[in-house]
Amino acid sequence: MSSLYERIGGDAAVDAAVDVFYKKVLSDDSISHFFETTDMDAQREKQKKFLSLAFGGPNDYSGKDMRAAHAGLDGINEAHFAAVAGHLQATLEELGVPAAEVGEAMAIAASTHDDVLGL
Repeated sequence: MSSLYERIGGDAAVDAAVDVFYKKVLSDDSISHFFETTDMDAQREKQKKFLSLAFGGPNDYSGKDMRAAHAGLDGINEAHFAAVAGHLQATLEELGVPAAEVGEAMAIAASTHDDVLGL
């Protein structure tokens, strides 16, 4: 079976998803404050590389692991994680990713829960 990365459309699909995803995240007042001092161009590039790797595509990611990347986010909680996950799911659905692949992507996202929240 091909990787999730290949099944959703590879690099072009991941690029499109990250762009739509961050539009949603940055327009959400409950989580946008976490990105106030973030270089969003660099963040988008890191996220594209991370999702490519997480979805079984090329491993060009050289950033921090999830726990380290989120360690400095004071006050991050379950509601924030749920909001981000919801934006990811809505993005994939908006881009026409089939339900099975959306489910697979959301399972991958769920696997980061404890590291993102520092549990």
